[in-house]
Amino acid sequence: MLVLSRKKNESIVINDDITIVVVEIRGDKVRLGVEAPKEVPVHRREVFDAIHRNETGAKTAEKADPAGKSGNS
Repeated sequence: MLVLSRKKNESIVINDDITIVVVEIRGDKVRLGVEAPKEVPVHRREVFDAIHRNETGAKTAEKADPAGKSGNS
């Protein structure tokens, strides 16, 4: 993991097309701005994890019932 120190209004650049900017520092909270191409998904970690849990659950359900029949007619 690369660890960097940044002050308000300073930024880092990832792969030429993603910029992370320190927007505000208030107490123990840091507000970050993310500039990225529209095709690059950007999520908070907890949202990212929830999306992947839902995708994994859907794939598991699909494998268990490949015809899409739940048995409840």
